[in-house]
Amino acid sequence: MKGIVLAGGLGTRLHPLTKVTNKHLLPVYDRPMIYYPIQTLVNAGIRDILLVTGGNSAGDFLKLLGNGKEFGLQHLDYTYQEGEGGIADALRLAEHFADQGPICVVLGDNIIEGNILKAAQAFRDQKNGAKILLKEVKDPQRFGVPVLDGTKVVKIEEKPSQPRSAYAVTGIYFYDGQVFDIIKTLKPSGRGELEITDVNNAYIEAGQLTWDVLDGWWTDAGTIESLLLANQLVAQTGANKIE
Repeated sequence: MKGIVLAGGLGTRLHPLTKVTNKHLLPVYDRPMIYYPIQTLVNAGIRDILLVTGGNSAGDFLKLLGNGKEFGLQHLDYTYQEGEGGIADALRLAEHFADQGPICVVLGDNIIEGNILKAAQAFRDQKNGAKILLKEVKDPQRFGVPVLDGTKVVKIEEKPSQPRSAYAVTGIYFYDGQVFDIIKTLKPSGRGELEITDVNNAYIEAGQLTWDVLDGWWTDAGTIESLLLANQLVAQTGANKIE
């Protein structure tokens, strides 16, 4: 399985911090934010990673991360997303890298306490389709929210004003090679972006999506408030320690 970290976008919700650098290069406690999703993949046994970035600070990722040797990676590749086309648009750029094999996608501002090794192994055993990781949160309206029928996810609603469950779809996704064919069928949402929620709903409609609940705490770091929370959580309990 290969790993993909999505670290593009303009980070407008973090202005003025992101006027001079990419959001994912901002510090979270004692490390740059981008270290955490990379370590999430490494802890899942993944050693071949593609970093999708964008904006005016793309070259700084190369200066910071080099060839990934610090993380024990076999390969660390880079590609560039022009503009803000959405998560699915960024993932589209990874088609040749994935080479029709299974992938684990982590959003560059997602930080977790534990690891996803168990989920990664379950997806390897699953062999096809998709898997998402859910987490109960206080403010699900900020995220994609699963609609549950018993233990089955029947639909995911993107940032609903009235969430139909208390769970958020975390920014950690497992996909088979079909994902790129699905992305090619998508149309931009009202935000003008290709939505990852539409990708997940396509797998749901095909009966090929499974889910687990993520252990430990989870946060994104895409707003001033969540960036502060991420710093506090890492300072208090640690996250994805580099072995």
